[in-house]
Amino acid sequence: MRKLGTIDLEILDLAIKENGVFNENNLESSELKRLGVGRILDALASLKDRKMISLNNDGSFSITNLAREILWSNNIPTWAKILRLLQIKSCNMEQITNILRTSQDKLIEDVEKLRKSQFILMSPQRKEDRLVKIYEILPEGIEKIDKTETEGFDNTNFEESKSEVEILGLIDEVIKEINDSQMEQLKKDSIAGKLLKLKDKLEI
Repeated sequence: MRKLGTIDLEILDLAIKENGVFNENNLESSELKRLGVGRILDALASLKDRKMISLNNDGSFSITNLAREILWSNNIPTWAKILRLLQIKSCNMEQITNILRTSQDKLIEDVEKLRKSQFILMSPQRKEDRLVKIYEILPEGIEKIDKTETEGFDNTNFEESKSEVEILGLIDEVIKEINDSQMEQLKKDSIAGKLLKLKDKLEI
């Protein structure tokens, strides 16, 4: 995937909102105007150099198929779009829905799969008088989405990933219970050592 910055994302998101074509007036009436003319021109030039947008004869810009393939193509599974988006910036559910233009029901299902597989982290943050769930990508999520560049999207089995996480958690729980028990320390160390070897054998 071609790496995008947060400003790149804002510009391409604006292009998608404007049915693929945007102009100076669209930029001026968007939140991008806060950046100033110089930074906007630099960002547009960078996107054009990377073939993410093209300049039209009337001075407007069009988003290219190359850019659409990152977050807005039907060829990309929703879970991969979520990871790609969170690799650019942490988002709440409303932002994910608005940027990816996917039904929230579908997004919630995939976000939960990614969270249970420990690819993303949800942390509640207080904004004004309410708590908002913010999602961010974890190192395992970055590794997973980077692997799709060479392996494609068909090798991901969330159920398998989830069960591995559960096994790991169960082993850690047993070790803790053993350490908290009244058992002799020597026996505790022996059993805990065997369980740690089990984790290594499972290659989790």
